[in-house]
Amino acid sequence: MKACQVDREWKSRLESLEKSRLERRPHVTVRLWSGGSVVSGSGSCRVTAMSCGDGNPAATPAPCEDVQGDGRWMSMHNRFVSDSKGKEPEVLFVGDSLVQLLHEFEVWRKLFSPLHTLNFGIGGDATQHVLWRLTNGEVDHICPKVVVLWVGTNNHGHTPEQICGGITAIINVINQRLPQAHILVLGLLPRGKSPNPLRDRNARVNALVQAELASLSFASFLDVDPGFVQPDGSISHQDLYDYLHLTPQAYQRVCRPLHARVKALLEAHAP
Repeated sequence: MKACQVDREWKSRLESLEKSRLERRPHVTVRLWSGGSVVSGSGSCRVTAMSCGDGNPAATPAPCEDVQGDGRWMSMHNRFVSDSKGKEPEVLFVGDSLVQLLHEFEVWRKLFSPLHTLNFGIGGDATQHVLWRLTNGEVDHICPKVVVLWVGTNNHGHTPEQICGGITAIINVINQRLPQAHILVLGLLPRGKSPNPLRDRNARVNALVQAELASLSFASFLDVDPGFVQPDGSISHQDLYDYLHLTPQAYQRVCRPLHARVKALLEAHAP
């Protein structure tokens, strides 16, 4: 297949997913758990957590709200539960659209399919949605040796500390249900064409998560950013097509070290 044909195919896939994601993303008001302050924000899944004392909405399991009424999110969750039955994956990827999209490209077929890998990514998911999915059947029928977790950039209206709490809650659930698995947490990527608060938030989340995992034997952190931010502070659309999602060439840069780490973890599990 010619490069131009691959590029058109990729753009069509990404635009289709992005159109679906935007259609599901109403502008919402998010009430934060701490102090009850109100922040306006948007996300493909509405976060409607009210002030709840010491609770953390990012670490409280919640299904994605079906704002369109077509039940797609729940249908995908149910398909993942069904797909897991009778399977013996060595590796499980779980997370948001960055995980979901990875499944669509050649890098997945070349690097990860041969490792007997399942992809449980859903576009727009935040930590509380992944937490709900994992506590409602998605890992009940499988025993992977490695679980790759990539989620947190969609936690709009949550603080870095809350997002870190959500990620660690997911790690705890995975460890409880899959005690034999090593959990590989991928760092959140920078986002936006120019410097912005979400970049700073994601960087802070990475630092917090890395510190949390430092003392754990069953989990580790991997920074998969190969240097997407250029010297002038900008991010190229040739790396992040819409300044959030990865292009095929960017996936190649991210996946080479990721593949090497996953293979090393699998080899460590070998008898």
